[in-house]
Amino acid sequence: MTGIAVRGVAKDFAGTRALDGIDLDIRPGELLALLGPSGSGKTTLLRSIAGLEPLTAGTIHFGGEDATGLRVQDRKVGFVFQHYALFRHMTVAENIAYGLTVRPRAERPARQEILRRVDELLDLVQLPGIGKRFPGQLSGGQRQRVALARALAVEPRVLLLDEPFGALDAQVRKDLRRWLRDIHQRTGHTTVFVTHDQEEAVELADRVAILNRGRVEQVGSPDDVLDHPANAFVAGFVGQAVRLDVTVEDGQVRAGPQTLATAPPGARPGPAALFLRNRDLAVGSAEGAALTGTITGIARSAASRRLEIRLAEGLPPIEAEVGLDFAAARGDVVGLTLATLRLFPRDPEVGGT
Repeated sequence: MTGIAVRGVAKDFAGTRALDGIDLDIRPGELLALLGPSGSGKTTLLRSIAGLEPLTAGTIHFGGEDATGLRVQDRKVGFVFQHYALFRHMTVAENIAYGLTVRPRAERPARQEILRRVDELLDLVQLPGIGKRFPGQLSGGQRQRVALARALAVEPRVLLLDEPFGALDAQVRKDLRRWLRDIHQRTGHTTVFVTHDQEEAVELADRVAILNRGRVEQVGSPDDVLDHPANAFVAGFVGQAVRLDVTVEDGQVRAGPQTLATAPPGARPGPAALFLRNRDLAVGSAEGAALTGTITGIARSAASRRLEIRLAEGLPPIEAEVGLDFAAARGDVVGLTLATLRLFPRDPEVGGT
């Protein structure tokens, strides 16, 4: 298993900095997700690791080897694209074998060994017996499995996936997530994948790297980035948080006329940003409650209801999740308790979603 060390990596496109001094350690055998908004540098970083983008500055090491100047084929990476990139005129077996058949003669396995490897990979990706079909005869999910088999055929040191499920419908994506996690556990490849889907990142990855404006904001386990965001950007980006501009004063957190909660120890007095997710609020009776809000909307999800609540005029609505047995109607006033406080010094350029 090969670890990856990214040091001071920068990449400019026509004077625009896409990567701005990235430092990142990817552990041997781990599954790392690159997550961030559009334009954050996720795909550029992945392509830089693959050798598809020359660096403006910095180095990339695979294990103890400096791979910065190596050609793509010499880095021994497997790359899976969002739109499969299969050769339509080739059979499934020929697609999978392609990376082996184009090797120099001295490095090319024997024909029987290539056929054995193709059959082995078709079994691994749970598509036995389809080697003679063409890509046009397969579903989107099947084509993506074939694309992964092709990437694995060359026995890569590192496996790189660029939004591998982005072109598939929701149910197929969920099925393939579980399948990819299983494949990773069975093969043990160091794997890096780009996604814009937060649920996908936290479900699949051992760790998640949050990118923004070409920089790494935080790297940590899914629990780390969800429960302990490093800064206001991560708090606002991950977990569908709503931002409230608040003030910390006399040990209290206030939003407009409302006192929301007691400030956490060490909170700096003055303007701050509070990020709330729908599970951060406990909803109950308004009677005797120190904090109340008015229900302005109700939406049903599979196993709960999501309430839109306005604390006061001029403040953005917040959301809370309640059980299906919670009696609620638009216009009701409810009591609220903040179970979690994600409070950061106010940065006017950072917002929630």
